[in-house]
Amino acid sequence: MDFVIKHFRELTTEELVDIYKLRISVFVVEQNCPYQEVDDADKVAYHIYLKDKAGIQAYLRVLPAGAKFADVSLGRVIAVKRRCGLGSQILKAGIGVAREKFHANRIVVEAQVYARKFYENAGFVQSSDEYLEDGIKHIKMTLKTE
Repeated sequence: MDFVIKHFRELTTEELVDIYKLRISVFVVEQNCPYQEVDDADKVAYHIYLKDKAGIQAYLRVLPAGAKFADVSLGRVIAVKRRCGLGSQILKAGIGVAREKFHANRIVVEAQVYARKFYENAGFVQSSDEYLEDGIKHIKMTLKTE
């Protein structure tokens, strides 16, 4: 399996289509949540994915401070096969990119409540009450990287 780390401006059209197909299949179709999944934040993000011969197996984006939150943030975290370590691998890579590219000392995620433990295992701590985002319960979680 190969890691790919690219800024938006470096992505090929094929890569972008594959990323959007995966994100929409999970966040819009699978979760039955109609919302504008593709947004302008993609343009300032680093996109990280794990791929094999079958295609993208895990993905996330890293946003600079100010793009969505005051701090650097991670989002759109996906693993095609769940509970086999791919999510943890892509999350670890995303934290590394946030530190390297954006010198992050704090990283924020907007986590679906059911994924709280996944982020806690990586050191994130809940930093908000539960709230609804597109009809799904979320919490903000923060990782201090210092």
